[in-house]
Amino acid sequence: MRAIVDLQKKLFPDILEVVQRRYKILHTIQLLQPIGRRSLSEKIDMKERVVRSEIDFLTKQSLLDVTSKGVILTNAGKELFIQLSVFMEELSGFHALEDQIKDTLKLDRVIIIPGDSDTQTWVKQDLGKRAVEYLLSIITSDQTVAVTGGTSMAAVAEMMHSSPNVKDCMFVPARGGLGERVENQANTICAEMAKKANGDYRLLYVPDPLSEGTYQSIIQEPGVEEILHIIRQADVVMHGIGNALTMATRRKTPSDVLMKLESGRAVSEAFGYYFDHIGHVVHKVRTVGMQLEDLSKIKTVIAIAGGKSKAEAIDSYFRQGKSNVLITDEAAAKALIKGFSL
Repeated sequence: MRAIVDLQKKLFPDILEVVQRRYKILHTIQLLQPIGRRSLSEKIDMKERVVRSEIDFLTKQSLLDVTSKGVILTNAGKELFIQLSVFMEELSGFHALEDQIKDTLKLDRVIIIPGDSDTQTWVKQDLGKRAVEYLLSIITSDQTVAVTGGTSMAAVAEMMHSSPNVKDCMFVPARGGLGERVENQANTICAEMAKKANGDYRLLYVPDPLSEGTYQSIIQEPGVEEILHIIRQADVVMHGIGNALTMATRRKTPSDVLMKLESGRAVSEAFGYYFDHIGHVVHKVRTVGMQLEDLSKIKTVIAIAGGKSKAEAIDSYFRQGKSNVLITDEAAAKALIKGFSL
């Protein structure tokens, strides 16, 4: 297929532009349906008259339905979108990018989706969708999935759905975290994913961070001890990766710790650990839940992070090699590749 794509690029560049535009429209509708023309135009940064014209064409081809609530894909549109996705992946050259990042960071799998999470809000939803697709492709019934908090994981929870091949799974929060916004807390995300997957869940109601004395007291509580055992026996872990100073500020980190992070040139954050650009731990927040050393016992650890601004943080986190799958977007992937060559 690669040879055919290259041939089309040379002989029919105008046609490929049209295909890319229509794929972008179908892709966004598939994610956000039902969606109005104006909202669609804003989401994909395309003039409304162009969007209207393309919707009219795709509707005549029986690929879209225009309803009172907005535009939706027909069954024929859904089938075409799936087929077109394979072609677009070849056209975008993402497979080569995925292989390069996989080899450089020594990962088992890399998945790249189009766009930039920093500037296109729908891209984060697509990250969530692809993360759900990958999760449902690897887990089996009665397995345990541990999840962290954060905006990327909230997108995963939003796009979660059930699968006839996956039943009775247990979802647990990978760590405590009552200090963050409710919708971004691991407990909230865990419960939503379990509900949509028709699974079960357990929650971990503990503050984040904790003093050493409080930590030692809490982990000895029978209820907490039981959930910690379940968390550490998880079959799959899904987590986000944060920019160090952004996460520290969001969590109202004390000024002395902020100074430590700045002086240590912290770049990334995950599981309460802050890392510098070569993956060394600059600071660790004492939290109840999964610790970095626990990840080495987990078969599949999936990191979900996108946006050009996250590239350095992604590189930093993967330097310590505790996760083996990365789901990211085009902007972060290209920035990563550029960073590898410096």
